This record gives sequence, C-alpha cells and structure tokens, in this order.
Amino acid sequence: MDLGISGRRAIVCGSSQGLGKGCALALAEAGVSLVINGRDQTKLEKTADDIRRVADVEVIPVAADVGTAEGQAALLEACAEPDILINNSGGPPFKDFRDLDRAAMIDGVTMNMITPIELIQKVIGPMSAQRFGRIVNITSISVKMPVPGLDLSSGARAGLTSFLAGVARDVAAHNVTINNILPGYFDTERLRQGFAATAKRAETSPDTIAEQWAASVPAKRFGTPEEFGKACAFLCSAHAGYITGQNLLLDGGRYPAAF
Repeated sequence: MDLGISGRRAIVCGSSQGLGKGCALALAEAGVSLVINGRDQTKLEKTADDIRRVADVEVIPVAADVGTAEGQAALLEACAEPDILINNSGGPPFKDFRDLDRAAMIDGVTMNMITPIELIQKVIGPMSAQRFGRIVNITSISVKMPVPGLDLSSGARAGLTSFLAGVARDVAAHNVTINNILPGYFDTERLRQGFAATAKRAETSPDTIAEQWAASVPAKRFGTPEEFGKACAFLCSAHAGYITGQNLLLDGGRYPAAF
C-alpha cells in the first residue's frame, strides 16, 4: 500500500535501536525523510547507514538528550517543521517502587510525560497551519495493565495518555492526529533488561524468564521492531486521518479484554 507520505519529513526520537529504529525504517521505506535521534553517536550513525541502504531518503542523525532544552533545539534545528513526530523513550529501568527516591520519580515523569508534551507543543502549530500532522507516542501495555517493576514508567505514560486525550480532539479538525502505540513484549534491549532484572529477583536464569514471558503471550512469541514500525507508519499515513486519540495495543493478544 502506498501510504501517501512520500516526501514528508519526520523526527523520530529514540531511534538508534529497538522500536524507534523499526519506526524510522518503516517511514523511510514509505519515502519519508528523517531526523533520527539517540544519545550514542556511534550507534546512531550506524542506524543512519542501515536506513540509507534500504531507502533513498535523507537521514540526519542528531545525537542529543531530548529531555533537555538543548536536545530539543538540536532536533528542531535539523527539522524545524516536521510533518511527523514519533515520541519514544526507553523509560526508567525495572525497579521495585520501594526503591524509587524523589529524584528518580521526577526524572521518570520528565522522561515519559513532560518531554513528549514539550516536543508536541513545539510542532503542533506548524502542523495545524499546513493541515497535516501525525504524532505517535510509543507508550506501553503497562498503561492498561501492570508490569512488575515498571510502576514509574506506567504512571508517567498514563499521565501522557490522559493529557493528550483532549489535545488530540482539539487539533483533529486541522488534519493533525495524535495516537499512542502500546507495545507488549517486543524483542528489544529493554525487554532483555527485564529478563535480567526478573531473573535476579527470582534467582533463575534470563533464558528461563524469556521462555515464561513468551509462553504468557497468546501469540507464543515476542514481537519484532519491524512489525511495530509498519503499524506506526500506517498511523502516520495519509489514510489514517480519521484515527486520533487512540491507544493501539500491539501485544500478541496479551491484554485479556474485549475492550
């Protein structure tokens, strides 16, 4: 399917690896020029090369911490008026809530709620003026169901979801959409960190935990960044203008509910 976004411009945060990289690749394959982002310059440059090998689009790597004003300014200097914004952050590490101090909680809320909102504030005006904008926030299945050790991430992402629910309706008439993708278990570095943290608490091996987690998914496997990216690209497409304010679960059926 032609997504109708060839020639558009996108900022994809946290895209040097994992789900963000999957989104960047899918958008590039649809003809979208990219500003990709991460903190590791070497890893980011490699990702840029990977994308250029499969798509004939401009790829600008910007190594920066988007949680800072300087990092956000660097992204917007590279692409002042993006048509597409993908907000993505790895979030706080797995940790028992009893071990969280005030500074850690503030950092978690800044990373997973405040920073995406700040970026949206900066791009929403031009998107509305040109009557096209697609914003996708990568949150988590933990917004809908608990994941042990991800309480801070869950709370911050749920706050982002609620904050943007009204914003999405406010800009919908301008052909600007805001949606969230809620990943379950995807084969990423963050998931493997979860294996290790859970295995340590349970005094078992990460491989055992991986087998248990995969077995808990009705699809009996972990998702791939590539299939995640394809879903994200569709939400950014010209065909998705009537989808806004939604939370798309990509979880292999793990969330056990009809609604």
